[in-house]
Amino acid sequence: MRIVKNGDVHVSAPIGLPRKRVEAFIEEHSDWISKARKRVLEKQQKRTDFYNQLPLTTKAQKEEALKRLKALVEPMIDHYAKIMRVSPSRIYYKPTISRWGQCNVKDRSICISMYVLLLPDWCVEHVVVHELCHLLEPSHNARFHALMDQYFPRWREARKKTITACG
Repeated sequence: MRIVKNGDVHVSAPIGLPRKRVEAFIEEHSDWISKARKRVLEKQQKRTDFYNQLPLTTKAQKEEALKRLKALVEPMIDHYAKIMRVSPSRIYYKPTISRWGQCNVKDRSICISMYVLLLPDWCVEHVVVHELCHLLEPSHNARFHALMDQYFPRWREARKKTITACG
């Protein structure tokens, strides 16, 4: 039994298990279900509150955020790209909430979430280095982690911070 992101309860049971047994199991765990649902909904609210700190509903808000973002991120990219001897084909920005950054290794482009503006600068730096490392190593294997250790030794700490920042 598990609680999914929207708070629904998903129950898996062996084929042939009588429906009454499944319903009894659910009933026996109703307190757990209530508490788990509450935790899931609180986490979702925390996430929503976090992302709502950066309003991006009007054109002016988006332009201002993009201006701030470029001023923050592009010097970091220039700095680390030289050190790492990589050259992204293009850098672009989108208001993504599912990930902080993304690297397309085929076309060598990097996308940075506009919401990194809500993170401490050193965590933004972690995102930049992470995506640039993908130009050297596409997967999250031991070599990738070694590159992160080499170019941004605090990456584990930064990763924890970015995960907890948005709930």
